[in-house]
Amino acid sequence: MRIIGTGSAIPKMAVTNDMLSQFLDTSDEWIVPRTGIRTRHVITDEKLEDLGTLAASRALEMAGLRAEDIDFFLCSNVICEYATPSLSCIIASKLGITAPCIDINCACPGFLYAMDIAETYYKAGKARNVLIVCAEEPTKMCDWNDRSTCVLFGDGAAAAVLGPGENILGTRLHSQPAPDKIWETIPLNSTPYSQTCTSAVPLQMKGREVFKFAVNASTTEVEALLKELGMTKEQVSWYMVHQANIRIIDAIKQYLGEPEEKFPTNIHDHGNSSSASCLILLDECNRKGLFKEGDILVFSAFGAGLLSAAAVVRW
Repeated sequence: MRIIGTGSAIPKMAVTNDMLSQFLDTSDEWIVPRTGIRTRHVITDEKLEDLGTLAASRALEMAGLRAEDIDFFLCSNVICEYATPSLSCIIASKLGITAPCIDINCACPGFLYAMDIAETYYKAGKARNVLIVCAEEPTKMCDWNDRSTCVLFGDGAAAAVLGPGENILGTRLHSQPAPDKIWETIPLNSTPYSQTCTSAVPLQMKGREVFKFAVNASTTEVEALLKELGMTKEQVSWYMVHQANIRIIDAIKQYLGEPEEKFPTNIHDHGNSSSASCLILLDECNRKGLFKEGDILVFSAFGAGLLSAAAVVRW
């Protein structure tokens, strides 16, 4: 397959570090060196499904396709207000899509997992045009009294339309199951047979361990995939890395031994938007005209699970 359209949509409210310092024991001077984040976009009166719909509409417009041209719709989402129906079904109803709809929850690598699934369906002859939407509101998962987590995240949605082609050169999915490293629990209803309701626990994260996993998984999987494809790092035009933390991105640059100019970033004004991160970055770079035909893009993402993924795409 090949990427023939991208789109994104972000909430209107930009929350600065100085705004956070009004109710948190933090500051711009504390946050920026540790994360690289200066502002993040936070949902206020918007609906996540509307942001996802807008991102998808923009991607379809760029691709020159209509809703009825989509054969398969994949939505990556960690949390939203609906337990059911799926977010993909809700967005599809707004767009007029009647193709099969599937939600996946692979946390931050969700876009790459979705791209791998799309490519598999395409090669099996079961889909020709695939829509992927990554719509996330991780700010609703955080304890806004916990400066170690809430300063990191921002909301947003992005989309990609994939059509016929041979431009996805390879994907590599990886898991190192560790549910105690990043987690959140939500309450469930009681039943006549189970009176103990589960309690809500906001997002918890063991930062140092996640940092080590992210850097190791990213560098290992990227190098392994390039080797598998018979490619070298010198052939790579751009590294599209999950925008989780600037320190993680800097460590990946160092371990790969690749120049800074190959790593576009937007973490400074978006924060970590989970699976939407790589796709928002892709759309922004695409609309700026950063990529030229034939460029090799290497994607890398990592997150809760612990899961990671890498992909190599020819533009």
